[in-house]
Amino acid sequence: MALPFVTDPFFYLAAVPALLLLGVSKSGFGAGFGSLAVPIMALAVTVPQAAAILMPVLLLMDLLGLAAFRRHVDWALLRFLVPWALVGTVVGTLLFRLLDARLVAGIVGIFTLVFLAQRLLFAPRAGSRPPPRWLGALLTATSGFTSFVSHAGGPPISAYLIPLRLAPMRFTATMAYLFFVVNLSKWVPYAWLGLLDWRNLGTSLLLLPLAPLGVWIGIRIARRIDPAWFYRVLYLGMLLTGAKLVWDGFGAAL
Repeated sequence: MALPFVTDPFFYLAAVPALLLLGVSKSGFGAGFGSLAVPIMALAVTVPQAAAILMPVLLLMDLLGLAAFRRHVDWALLRFLVPWALVGTVVGTLLFRLLDARLVAGIVGIFTLVFLAQRLLFAPRAGSRPPPRWLGALLTATSGFTSFVSHAGGPPISAYLIPLRLAPMRFTATMAYLFFVVNLSKWVPYAWLGLLDWRNLGTSLLLLPLAPLGVWIGIRIARRIDPAWFYRVLYLGMLLTGAKLVWDGFGAAL
């Protein structure tokens, strides 16, 4: 018996560019554009359904990213990040049914824009100290939480990683491995919450071929881009992400 799937053409008009952006983000610009995937897909389906449909696609993208960036991971940094991110996913699991995903998205958007404004208006001087570890733990846990609720984990963790000024490949590889663990940890809770139904799975399988294309584009960019331009594109991604998340969270009330 064939799997059911979403049949609304408008959904695919939203989902195709969303998945390509996600693939580029997963492999090339881990901070920005990927967080737009759920808000774009939510133009046609609910936020929880969009998040559930993305789960198998994310798994394939994560596996492709692991293979491409395994030589560039900052393992010491990753060992610090992973436990705190998993704390965030546990909190997300416990609070998922109590929270409005759009409100969470709006809060993440405000945070993203405030961080971006701080970076642009008060640029750090050469040799400035990295953010304290306690702030890194807090932002990483927040990233795990927002990733669980709406796959928008990029902006909070980027607020910690960007000031570290990692090389583009090291930044991207560490993000790829971190979110592989985070996304893998979400499968059982998503099933427990009833989000992984056959219709969402069938829709995911239809969209799956887009994953390698987006990842391939992102890998080519990450390996060739100048570090200064890499961070400029990250900032652009965060600006677009923050504005879209704020609109999704609070626009209806304006």
